[in-house]
Amino acid sequence: MKTSVEFADCRRLFLKNYRVDVRMGVHAFEKKGPQPIVINVELFVPIRLSTPKADRLDEVVDYDFIRECVAARVAQRHIQLQETLCDELLADMLAHPSVRAARVSTQKPTVYPDCDAVGVEVFGLKPAPPKKRRVKGARRKR
Repeated sequence: MKTSVEFADCRRLFLKNYRVDVRMGVHAFEKKGPQPIVINVELFVPIRLSTPKADRLDEVVDYDFIRECVAARVAQRHIQLQETLCDELLADMLAHPSVRAARVSTQKPTVYPDCDAVGVEVFGLKPAPPKKRRVKGARRKR
């Protein structure tokens, strides 16, 4: 991924190749039980919100946040589509106040014998905060 200006001041956190058994799929053979899913999550957090001053965990976005969101989401119910899981996980990640953007992908590595995996990826960016508008006639501070 190319780094854009929007992320030049961000730290990238990631959970890579997290394997979890999930009740997922639309086909009859997929509804018989959980199947392995590989999940990848990337979070983009402004450096000013993720630079610890006292080397303490509560000063940064904890990796446990990502894992706990995934675990809670996949435990809720049978999920028909990877798109649904990706969209829900993306919303969970973007709900964190420190996260500016996120990328989530899921892969099913055992669906087809002739390929490594089938998957879905989604990316989301929080809207930029509104710019402060100057009041007409107000003086600039010098």
